Amino acid sequence: MKIPALDLKKQIAPLRGELDSAIKEVIDNTSFILGAYVEKFEKHLAEYCRVKYAVGVSNGTDALSLSLLALGIKSGDGVICPAFTYYATAGAAAAIGAVPVFADIDRDTFNISVESVNKILSKKNKVKIKAIIPVHLYGQCADMDGIIQLARKYKLKVLEDAAQSFGAEFLPAGRQVKAKKSGTIGDCGAVSFYPGKNLGAFGDAGAVLTNNKVLAEKLKVLRNQGNKNTYYHSVLGRNNRMDTLQAVVLDVKLRYLDEWNRKRQEIARYYNEELAGLALKTPFVPGYTTHIYHQYTLRTLRSNRKFMDYLQGRGIDSRVFYPVPLHLQKCFQYLGYRKGDFPEAEQAARQAFTLPIYPELTAEEKDYIIQSVKEFANG
Repeated sequence: MKIPALDLKKQIAPLRGELDSAIKEVIDNTSFILGAYVEKFEKHLAEYCRVKYAVGVSNGTDALSLSLLALGIKSGDGVICPAFTYYATAGAAAAIGAVPVFADIDRDTFNISVESVNKILSKKNKVKIKAIIPVHLYGQCADMDGIIQLARKYKLKVLEDAAQSFGAEFLPAGRQVKAKKSGTIGDCGAVSFYPGKNLGAFGDAGAVLTNNKVLAEKLKVLRNQGNKNTYYHSVLGRNNRMDTLQAVVLDVKLRYLDEWNRKRQEIARYYNEELAGLALKTPFVPGYTTHIYHQYTLRTLRSNRKFMDYLQGRGIDSRVFYPVPLHLQKCFQYLGYRKGDFPEAEQAARQAFTLPIYPELTAEEKDYIIQSVKEFANG
């Protein structure tokens, strides 16, 4: 049996008529960059996230960089990032001349450790820290209560990296308020619509979520060559506009996202039940967040590489996200970090691996995955 990490053909097939119609309308109107279709998607995106503004951009990485620029982060400013995440989080900061300042992660959630961030902020640092990027890794929110508390104390901007958690919800502690969507808790949130995401485009696309009107207007100018009116450039902007074809594709798929996420959660519950009692750690979900399982990530005390290789040998597309923590990546050597600086991140890189999880998995495929995991775990 061959089971991919994600099967987009199965996802797209039942939507093909709606998608073809939406794409044809864009082609017929020859409206390919920004315009009414992007504005319509931005409106629906903001409504879904219960936020005032959504600004469509070219991809998730640019959503991060543009957000930092709009927040006033400049070259040489320090930006705290988790050491265990995808490159783009720190790469987007470095791309605008900011300095990534790495923090360790929480063992249970894989998300940034509030304790580690507090240690960094309470000591003298080589750079002036101006912002923090909590990443909502694998599909659940980081401890935003703790992050916001530290941000207020040290006057930091908070940019959420919601690339993997779009649709997840966070419940602030001790207040009678509604849950907030991932990416709407800090100053702004960056979203990726890379095709493999729970809500994926037919190419690169991203967005920034915010309740701040001034910030939203800055983002719209920055994404469009620094101009609000054509040929009149008020700032040094970038070409980070959203493709209209991606906007209409995403607008169609957004209507199905909650159901897709619900099915992922059902599969995760099944995995959790079937894998109970094995020498594996199933995903831990704290009470302050929901989990939309962009990835279903296990921990093994054995080598994750050996576990992954075994599953791949059985036709199951298991992955390791991420085999090398950011502080040990060659591109960040100039920052001066060493092996052992962030033990939790380094341990996660050795132990974490994923199982396929997407709504279209059949009962036969799920049982085959469970059987294969048990065989290796008990072998």
